Amino acid sequence: MNQTTQTQPTAATRGPLHGIVIADFSRVLAGPYATMLLADLGAEVIKVEGPSGDDTRHWVPPTRDEVGTYYLAINRNKRSIVLDLKDEDDLHVAHDLSARADVFIQNFKPGGLERFGLDYDSVAARNPGSVYCSISGFGDAGGRHLPGYDLLVQAMSGLMSLTGDPDGPPFRAGISVFDVMTGLHSAIGILAALRHRDSTGQGQHVETNLLSSAMSSLVNQTSAYVAGDFVPHRMGNAHLSLFPYEPMPTGDGELIIAAGNDSQFRKLVAELGAPDLGEDERFATVGNRNDRREELRPLLLELLSAKSAQEWFDQLSAAGVPCGPINDIRGGVELADRLGLEPVVEIDGIPTVRNPIKMSHSTVRYDLAPPALDSDSEWVRRFLDDHARSVEMRTRDERHSA
Repeated sequence: MNQTTQTQPTAATRGPLHGIVIADFSRVLAGPYATMLLADLGAEVIKVEGPSGDDTRHWVPPTRDEVGTYYLAINRNKRSIVLDLKDEDDLHVAHDLSARADVFIQNFKPGGLERFGLDYDSVAARNPGSVYCSISGFGDAGGRHLPGYDLLVQAMSGLMSLTGDPDGPPFRAGISVFDVMTGLHSAIGILAALRHRDSTGQGQHVETNLLSSAMSSLVNQTSAYVAGDFVPHRMGNAHLSLFPYEPMPTGDGELIIAAGNDSQFRKLVAELGAPDLGEDERFATVGNRNDRREELRPLLLELLSAKSAQEWFDQLSAAGVPCGPINDIRGGVELADRLGLEPVVEIDGIPTVRNPIKMSHSTVRYDLAPPALDSDSEWVRRFLDDHARSVEMRTRDERHSA
């Protein structure tokens, strides 16, 4: 498998967010995922951890060098410092960091940082230009008391009601999908707020929550209800509005077939040796195929039984019919590697998954491996001391020039 190792950054490879400092007080997934994406784009992310570290360090198995691979997945390009907010000296460092940072991000329960003077109002008072991002499970109103676990949101948003066999129990998704979505939304909100600050000089409060991200990310399913007064339900691997768009048995194994429009369906049945099905008025349109899917399915299965999944994949792909095998994670990574996407980036001997963004005139960086707990304490304190001296000198010079 191709693995890429990046060397120390140069002026040309620091990324479009070089110079942006992020104070990352978030834990677990949504916040750390957002800050890793921003760090990959050049931001200096200082990860603030409690004495026992981010929970994901200890979410095992699996591990690499006794560290949870969960933690390794979302914390590269960051520096770690341990601060106990109940300790007066550590709290002072946290305040200094909030005063220096361009972005402050946290996912404590709403109101949880007020007693430490690290809530939005307090941070904005000492750093009016900062972008402050709060991530919660259910917002800062009626759901502020609810714990923000992705599994709860998968259940309460309706996602689990859509996942599983029609006659079986509901299932969670295989990943913490709304944590990831909320991390993406948070990164977008932060970038928009930084853009606003560039033009106005104003910082602002960016708020995201898992349930709102779920409502947005369920896209056509939530729209079915809010726009069509239709409550979607579990359909196994079938699609509410498209057929065929699911795994289908072949002569040897299953193959995903995703005929998303009438043209693709006609290509599919032509390759299967039954072009007349593409002109049959019962199946010629998306709506008709959905209405008669139980009539169409056995016809397709009989045709697909003539060859193996691999044979059909080769033939249908060559004809432009969307289809694919059902891989495990190893197969997915190996496929990405075969396609030249170079999915694995190795930093100081630790393999991580490449940032999916590719830019023509800016560089995504891979400079720092996920940090050991408190490994950058000296660096962060020196960084803050240097900043304080710089501010003091600038203030003195301004006073003298006046």
